[in-house]
Amino acid sequence: MTFRFYSNALSGASRSVASAIMIVGLLLIGFGVLIAALPEFFAYLAAGVFFVSGLGCGVIAIRIFWAQSRIDRGAQDETEVYRQNVRIHVRQPDEL
Repeated sequence: MTFRFYSNALSGASRSVASAIMIVGLLLIGFGVLIAALPEFFAYLAAGVFFVSGLGCGVIAIRIFWAQSRIDRGAQDETEVYRQNVRIHVRQPDEL
């Protein structure tokens, strides 16, 4: 009778983790070789990513500034707010 400290499920999980690490490693090696072979292409690709990201940040900033100006204009228009039929009730400590 043999005594095992692991099951088939643990063995299968470790094999799948090892194969995933191997695939990631091979992909990284491939990307490294491509970058070494075609540096200009990847420079243009990185420049494009940064350009699009910058445009996105600019658009979001403009939208935030625009929304803030609308909020400020709305606050200036409603300097004196009056509501009819509104009563404020303050509970006193001796009330139940």
